[in-house]
Amino acid sequence: MAMKLHHVGVACADINEEIANIHRLHKVIDQTPVVFDEQQNAELVMLTLEDGTNIELISGKQVENLVKKRISYYHLCFEVDDINAEIERLTGEGAMLVSPPKPAILFNNREVAFLYLSYGLIELVSSH
Repeated sequence: MAMKLHHVGVACADINEEIANIHRLHKVIDQTPVVFDEQQNAELVMLTLEDGTNIELISGKQVENLVKKRISYYHLCFEVDDINAEIERLTGEGAMLVSPPKPAILFNNREVAFLYLSYGLIELVSSH
């Protein structure tokens, strides 16, 4: 099973302020509109840097406690061909399923799921 790094999830208190900060610090070549995803209970936006790195900014209740603790790195996201097979494989290796697959508005309703592994929280996003 191939897991391809898709983006880094970054928690922030004010999504518009952090968008401005990243534009000041990096050359941003693409940016999605800011959306509120009811399934994730969070405001989201994806920024693509000139080297192809994707940074997803997340703000709202979903990350409120992290922001209070000044923790900004929220998750790594990997793109997978078969999200259910990858969940089964990872939980068989000891991962804990935190959030089962559900459509994500930021990714045109492709399914996403969250798992906790030994090195932290990851998100899986379906490649189709």
